Amino acid sequence: MTKTLNLTLKVWRQNGPDSMGRLETYNAGDISTDMSFLEMIDVINEQLTIEGKEPIAFDHDCREGICGMCGTVVNGRPHGPEKGTTLCQLHMRHFSDGDTIVIEPWRSRAFKIIKDLVVDRGALDKIIQAGGYVSVNTGGAPDANAIPISQDTAEKAMDAAACIGCGACVAACPNASAMLFTSAKISQLALLPQGRPEAATRAIAMVRAMDELGFGNCTNERECEAECPKEISIVNIARMNREFFKAAFFSEVK
Repeated sequence: MTKTLNLTLKVWRQNGPDSMGRLETYNAGDISTDMSFLEMIDVINEQLTIEGKEPIAFDHDCREGICGMCGTVVNGRPHGPEKGTTLCQLHMRHFSDGDTIVIEPWRSRAFKIIKDLVVDRGALDKIIQAGGYVSVNTGGAPDANAIPISQDTAEKAMDAAACIGCGACVAACPNASAMLFTSAKISQLALLPQGRPEAATRAIAMVRAMDELGFGNCTNERECEAECPKEISIVNIARMNREFFKAAFFSEVK
């Protein structure tokens, strides 16, 4: 038999980046423990619509934990209480009957609030545009496999490439740093031979873009690593720093 929960939700509501925000309280009754967190918000929005009220705006897309669109701060933790889990894959069985759940958007100067729980994460796209690519013609799979790469190196590159760009690392960091995201995007290319020709320009351009967009710096608090739904390691930040310092001291890139 499916269990149900009666919850109290305190949800951040804000009409836009220049509007004052506030927490509004909603009663969520008969919420199935089989629901995902986003399905629970869907139910609340149906109730609000029936009552003639404005539904809660929130980001979502694939709802399979791979697109990075979803994400709010749930009781102070990005994506909620479960380790290695995106918000869309968080299920209500992890909460208890009578709980009060506070739901807020990502908090960062670089992430402007569009409405309610929706933030503009375009700053992460601008970091990628600055250098998160390779210019070589990689061809098809047989051509790519023609370059010998050790399994250990390939695994490290794939681990870094698992980053979905959701921004949880920024939301978790007390400095609103994007270094875990940026380092993952640099690492996935720097580890592979296809990414070496542009390694210097990539490191300098992406770090420079990150700073110019208003993200903070890393002070090794490790909240980013703890809250990342794909469990990206801060080892990548150390690798990014090495790539940046090599480029700054030994290359002609300005």
